[in-house]
Amino acid sequence: MPLDPKAFLRDLFATAIAAAHPRQVLADHLPADRSGRVIVIGAGKAAAAMAEVIEREWQGEISGLVVTRYGHGANCKKIEVVEAAHPVPDAAGLETAQRVLELVSNLSESDRVIFLLSGGGSSLLALPAEGLTLKDKQAINKALLKSGAAISEMNCVRKHLSAIKGGRLAKACWPATVYTYAISDVPGDEATVIASGPTVADPTTSAEALAILARYEIDVPAHVRAWLQDPRSETVKPGDPCLSRSHFQLIATPQQSLDAAAEKVRAAGLTPLILGDLEGESREVAKVHAGIARQVVLHGQPITPPCVILSGGETTVTVRGNGRGGRNAEFLLSLTNTLKGLPGVYALAGDTDGIDGSEDNAGAIMTPCSFGRAAKQGLSASDELDNNNGYGYFAALGDLIVTDPTRTNVNDFRAILILESPENDA
Repeated sequence: MPLDPKAFLRDLFATAIAAAHPRQVLADHLPADRSGRVIVIGAGKAAAAMAEVIEREWQGEISGLVVTRYGHGANCKKIEVVEAAHPVPDAAGLETAQRVLELVSNLSESDRVIFLLSGGGSSLLALPAEGLTLKDKQAINKALLKSGAAISEMNCVRKHLSAIKGGRLAKACWPATVYTYAISDVPGDEATVIASGPTVADPTTSAEALAILARYEIDVPAHVRAWLQDPRSETVKPGDPCLSRSHFQLIATPQQSLDAAAEKVRAAGLTPLILGDLEGESREVAKVHAGIARQVVLHGQPITPPCVILSGGETTVTVRGNGRGGRNAEFLLSLTNTLKGLPGVYALAGDTDGIDGSEDNAGAIMTPCSFGRAAKQGLSASDELDNNNGYGYFAALGDLIVTDPTRTNVNDFRAILILESPENDA
């Protein structure tokens, strides 16, 4: 049976998501002794789905509170699930962060805390540092999101403006034992970067946070700058005794999802090429992918078709236009504009959480006909790219991918399918 390129790409995307879902990955990492009382807290797009697993697996007394993005909730019976805003924090996230700190205050050595962490936790668990307001954090967050700053840079700033991130949550839990189970959504899977590392040591400094704000020309109020110049703004550093009873475990990573997709590619009789976890400006990363795809088509290097190029990571978008579109739509629009209908090349780019930036789609699909079909509708790929309108471009083609919230998050997934002989596809 001939391969259906669109269906195959969607299947790869579904495989990548399933490989990182809490119901597949969390239970095996829980302590062998699951009796006794445990306090469960959590933050991130996967927090509610992770809480469901804890309720199913834990045999002792359970209580707790987790916060997730609007629409990513779950029907838990013992753990309260609150929904809040992402990527810009709101009052619901602020109130929940305050309640989380209250839950873990005044614990003893015999207490156990399970912290369920996933991407999105930085904005969902938002508690401004002393003297700062939610409005301060919202304004800086918005500016960082538009600046093109990498996730590690954004989280460095967030940590130093927070009363709960950068190891401060673990400090609040002391002397209880803390088990953090994390789903990574960051390149390199650095514990200090995932949701701004609330329960791990942070090697970055307030001076670095100030330098990042200066690098991206983000103006901040005088009282924010004064806080970052105050020694109290420093996060919990490596070697701090309050971290000695805090344990961190990665349960899902972008690489696991790429490996699962690669296995699906091999099972279909195609060759996978994993480029890994990538960062950079979406449109520029797309040009690199386009160059590799063209080399495969024209010269059979570094692999020969039929094949699939796979990559993950988190790209960035420097917003210059007024269009709609997250980083995956921007990637695909740049890929389309660069390849201009190169025969035999199909691509999918999507966010594994089901939300591309702040839109209602996970991503989109490009076919060899996308460039030409859009041109017939009067859409210029280069003009739409200038306007950051990837969403509008692929919506007009009917090629957006809408999954609804997946309740996990290992960041972006990209697959470029290259066939030996071009096939017609709308």
